[in-house]
Amino acid sequence: MQVDFIEQEFQHSEQSLVLVGHSIGAYICLEIFKRLQKKVKLCVGLYPFLTLNKKSMKQSAIGYIARSSLLSKGVSSFVSFIGSLQASVTMGIVRRLLGPSWSVTAVEATCGHLLWYHTMRNVLFMAMTEFTKLSEEPDWNFISAKQDQIAFLFGVDDHWGPLAHLEEISKRAPGVALSVETEGHTHGYCCTEAGSFWAADYVANLIKTKF
Repeated sequence: MQVDFIEQEFQHSEQSLVLVGHSIGAYICLEIFKRLQKKVKLCVGLYPFLTLNKKSMKQSAIGYIARSSLLSKGVSSFVSFIGSLQASVTMGIVRRLLGPSWSVTAVEATCGHLLWYHTMRNVLFMAMTEFTKLSEEPDWNFISAKQDQIAFLFGVDDHWGPLAHLEEISKRAPGVALSVETEGHTHGYCCTEAGSFWAADYVANLIKTKF
């Protein structure tokens, strides 16, 4: 679907594309890159989730819940219950669970759009399908062939994209531009104003050096 949209919008344009994806979006960007190799100039993955981290207890727990219909229903019911409470109570719970550093916009978006039964069931279903696909190894042949057009930003303590994956990439495709964020942001950087500004500045500077 993403590729069809891009092809439709740029079918008569010679302009090069820069793909930027966060987490699973980094994997999606690589898949788009494969199909639009003549148009893509640069592919950037922020805190990339490219393959399962077998050492992550959190991923194992999420995968277990997502694969179980009973547990998925239970979690979705609990989430929808939180969403049904008085708005101020719901926001207080979300802030306590997700962290005080989250921006007001991120908290409001969570409370207004995610705390619904069917929304959470869809989230868990997508997690199940993503985990199935990402149980495979990354396409090392493609990454190696296009290494001068790919960049990844990893976090210091990110179970979705651990530094072990960075080390593997550096061995298999040493030409990939690899960076490690050390400013104290997290995988959920986009939910904080400071993290959002930092990541935007990183991408902007990366584009300047590549073009």
